[in-house]
Amino acid sequence: MFEADEASRALGMELVEAGDGMATVRMKITAAMVNGHEIAHGGYLFLLADTTFACACNSHGPVTVAAGADITFVTSARLGDELTAVAHERTRYGRNGIYDVTVYRDTPGHREVVAEFRGRSRTISPPKDPS
Repeated sequence: MFEADEASRALGMELVEAGDGMATVRMKITAAMVNGHEIAHGGYLFLLADTTFACACNSHGPVTVAAGADITFVTSARLGDELTAVAHERTRYGRNGIYDVTVYRDTPGHREVVAEFRGRSRTISPPKDPS
């Protein structure tokens, strides 16, 4: 799925890891992502978290989309910051799921929380037949 995600890849996102109900994605804040306050526009932080959420909730196979999401900005990201988003599945029930994503700023020897995101997923297709 990530290989076909032109929007995320065009922003320089890198899928670091994906597995059952989890994913890790990295992105560097560029000049095009900074707003008039000289901080990263919140939409780009949301996009990073949403992409990571999508990779985690689609890790089980069937096509799964966002049913809703919200984000809390803990601190600002700035030009040049290296961000890492880590998604973990909290639960799946029927065709629904809940996933938490933490966006971190990575600096040598330190990892600071930038944002917390919660996504709600909905599976829209049955699992593919392996035969």
